[in-house]
Amino acid sequence: MFTDFLYVCRDKGLKVSMTEWITFMDALDKGLAHSSLEGLYNLGRMILVKTESDYDKFDLAFMEYFKNIHSGDEVPADILKFLDKGEMDTTNSNADIYSFDAKREMAETKRLFRERISEQHTEHNGGNHWIGTSGGSAFGHHGRNPGGIRVSGQTGMQSAFQVLGERKYEDFRHDKTLNIRQFQVAFRRLRQFSTKLDIAKTELDLDETIKKTCNNGGYLQLEFDKPRKNSVKLLLLFDCGGTMMPFAELSNNLFQAVHKANHFKDVKTYYFHNCIYSKVYKDAECEIGNWIDLEELFRKTDKDYKVIIVGDAQMAPEELFDLNGNYRGPNDGRSGYEWNQLLRSKYKKAIWLNPRFHGDLNTAAWMEAENTLAQIYDMYPLTVDGLKEGVKKLMAPK
Repeated sequence: MFTDFLYVCRDKGLKVSMTEWITFMDALDKGLAHSSLEGLYNLGRMILVKTESDYDKFDLAFMEYFKNIHSGDEVPADILKFLDKGEMDTTNSNADIYSFDAKREMAETKRLFRERISEQHTEHNGGNHWIGTSGGSAFGHHGRNPGGIRVSGQTGMQSAFQVLGERKYEDFRHDKTLNIRQFQVAFRRLRQFSTKLDIAKTELDLDETIKKTCNNGGYLQLEFDKPRKNSVKLLLLFDCGGTMMPFAELSNNLFQAVHKANHFKDVKTYYFHNCIYSKVYKDAECEIGNWIDLEELFRKTDKDYKVIIVGDAQMAPEELFDLNGNYRGPNDGRSGYEWNQLLRSKYKKAIWLNPRFHGDLNTAAWMEAENTLAQIYDMYPLTVDGLKEGVKKLMAPK
């Protein structure tokens, strides 16, 4: 029973063990899903999903496997098409057109909703009866009704299965490109950067104190360690403009997170457009003349600076390989490829975080630049897991 569902779950990245699957089957045999699709979904997620970061994977598997099972509250595609209106005007607040009845129970509201679905065949906007937009109807979106069922729009309120289709847990995934909230959480991993000073042991080592006290028959034995000090020097290089415009807010969030942190000895931030050449810019506008020579930057920073480059590596091959590939400024005798090689040879540790990282899929001709830069730097996707792996690389002793 449902064996194919197990393989769909695994195909979506869920690590479902046979023990968990047998437990799920036993729960179904005991009727714990209560013969409903929503109950089946809740039961499966409770047993088969181990972490909230996998909720979205389970939702995708559930939608794919049960895609041909329909609920009475599911809105037909033609009505959903009627509701696809983009930006709507919500300034009219005429309460006289409300169809909302404060005494109506939810069961009655759902019955009327199913009734409208079966009867409606045309688009409806601005009224108070059909499923539509900008009106006083209890069904639709961008209307002015304080109750009812919202359909489409920002939230959607169809069947439980359709709500799943909204992918409510997409932001919880660890392989998702970082949004603002996730960035702040994931970036805390860099706090592990620290060095123990070559001085006296004056800081209480709580773990070792507990261990030694237990081994000492309960008699307190204090243990101390050398204090830690922020010693990490960080060089940030951001790709700005062009294809990086969709990630401008994300890059700014990284910038803010780093500069608000108190666990770095020094942070220097510069910018480039598409490819790093002989000069890097002092601000994100990347205006000609407002730059610093890369070789001067080398003189101002030592080899122990950790380098994080943020960019999508999207550029024409000539921008990377041609001696005159920099159409915004001078190349100073080297191609972009050679300047990147020079930068990589300067610093011990340097990683590249790519919001469009294709990994093993970058064999297409137009991915030549990404493929080449990934051979110069350790390149990671700009995701929670990607940032974690990149930081681990920067922290490695070699």
